[in-house]
Amino acid sequence: MSDHEHDRTTPEPAAGPHSVPGPRPAAGGSLRKELPDEVPAPVSAPTPTVEDGGTPPEPPGSDLTGRQRLVKGLWPPRITRAQLIVAVLLFGLGFGLAVQVASNSEGDSALRGARQEDLVRILDELDDRTERLEDEKQGLEKQRDELENSSDQAEEARRQTAEKERQLGILAGTVAAQGPGITLVIEDTKGMVKANMLLDAVQELRAAGAEAIQLDGVRVVAGTYLSDSGNGVSVDGNKITAPYRFKVIGKPQDLEPALNIPGGVVQTLEKEQATASVERSAKIVVDALRPAKQPDYARSSSP
Repeated sequence: MSDHEHDRTTPEPAAGPHSVPGPRPAAGGSLRKELPDEVPAPVSAPTPTVEDGGTPPEPPGSDLTGRQRLVKGLWPPRITRAQLIVAVLLFGLGFGLAVQVASNSEGDSALRGARQEDLVRILDELDDRTERLEDEKQGLEKQRDELENSSDQAEEARRQTAEKERQLGILAGTVAAQGPGITLVIEDTKGMVKANMLLDAVQELRAAGAEAIQLDGVRVVAGTYLSDSGNGVSVDGNKITAPYRFKVIGKPQDLEPALNIPGGVVQTLEKEQATASVERSAKIVVDALRPAKQPDYARSSSP
């Protein structure tokens, strides 16, 4: 082949409708790799804005210290819905605890404001009640021992039964009684004393160990009821008016302090512009009687 023939270039085939023109051969018989005219820059994530909940970008050239960055991150605060719900629940819990503590404090305010001699008197009254219960326990144990050791148990049983009947008769109001006690007189010139105040006095006397109570000729027993009746009070259907006179049998050293405790019967009556006077006595006679009522259905279970 001649040099002229080498210099001749073979014609390229015609490009078809789907053909891609290939790279043209470079001078010297080698192919030149062509680069694209523009290389696209990598896409970076968008910077969060303040509206999206992100931190606002710092201005260029700012040089913040660690403390300044901390303050900037905490303020202004960004409160979420969950944090708001937790805050409301904690506030409700704290308010409930505060109300409970306040109610307990009000219940103890009477004793907290009492004088030292009043507290000593209340403590002595509690000691006296404990002593009475211990004496009752010892009496019952003594009766049991007498029944177990007596040679004539039938006679001892009859004697104890008669004694028990007498004691129950006093409590039921069917038997007259006498013994040491107090007399309580309540003057009510303003007409402010109501049935509930007299009932409080009865309950306070019973708690202090009263064994027999008589109110203006009416024997007070377990089933006694009091109600307001015009300008007076009705006791078991019997109307009484001021001055109200209580005759109480019991230990005077226990009965009188029970009426004079702070916030007790005497102070309550004084707030209603009434006066109450208590007098101890070595002999109180309670002679108002109640008829013995035969039960309609209950019967003794003993043979």
